[in-house]
Amino acid sequence: MSKGGPVILDELDLKILSMLRSNARIPYTEMARELKLSESAIRKRINRLIKLGVIRRFTIDYSISNEVRAVVLVKTQPPLPVPEVSKNLMNLTCTDRVYEVTGEYDIIVIAIATDIPSLNKCIDEIRSTKGVASTNSIVVLRSWP
Repeated sequence: MSKGGPVILDELDLKILSMLRSNARIPYTEMARELKLSESAIRKRINRLIKLGVIRRFTIDYSISNEVRAVVLVKTQPPLPVPEVSKNLMNLTCTDRVYEVTGEYDIIVIAIATDIPSLNKCIDEIRSTKGVASTNSIVVLRSWP
């Protein structure tokens, strides 16, 4: 969902997003060659996707052997609305991603720390965030791209 509501993406937009998802550093010239467009057309489409809020950030996917990740399921409590609690959770330094979800829990936080004690501290910060009623933490043992 974009900043101003639903955005209609065509097949070309979806191909561009797929290419960026695979490699956020792919040169526009390479994308243009593969999609049979001009570099200028690629640049304009990407700028449009950024302006519309479809592309929110360019990032990297990485793996560090001593890093600890956890999925933290969060239940919220009124009167704070879920989006406000989510925003507060996103501001924690150990938070990588925050998702509002359906089901028994309201929010999923992907937390990253350098070791278990740091992860415990992170989970304590999540639990002490205003609007958080309870959490359930799951430590990630292994991941695949």
